[in-house]
Amino acid sequence: MYDSTKETEAHIQKVSDYLDDCIFELSERQVSHDWDKIGDPVEKELFDTYTPKLKNCTYGSDEYKSFLEGLKPALDRHYSNNRHHPEHFENGIKGMNLIDLLEMICDWKASSERHADGNIFNSIEVNQKRFGYSDDLKEILKNTVDFLIEEKEE
Repeated sequence: MYDSTKETEAHIQKVSDYLDDCIFELSERQVSHDWDKIGDPVEKELFDTYTPKLKNCTYGSDEYKSFLEGLKPALDRHYSNNRHHPEHFENGIKGMNLIDLLEMICDWKASSERHADGNIFNSIEVNQKRFGYSDDLKEILKNTVDFLIEEKEE
């Protein structure tokens, strides 16, 4: 009679190994996230100038977009060096993997908390139009935010 124990144990180990790879990558990103914004003097100067302006405007508004234009040289450099931004990829969000998406939604959540009227769920809606992602991905992002909120409440 067949006993699936050895195959199941091997499967469990493989899943554990793949999850370890993901955990390692997330740990690396946790430590290095956005340090380039303060490490490069030109980038830092632009972020010093525009961050307070961005804080007091509505995400996605015309005013917000005009501030992004002023910040463009720093953002272009930042996006080119950070794969948690859809702008990093030639084909946008479709070039990202799940690790990128997880860092991205954590970044969006934290960024929404910097805005005076920030709302992560509104940001997800605005960004769906901006980046052209599907309703399915939008729901996954919202579910992930729900998880993050629940974890903070516990």
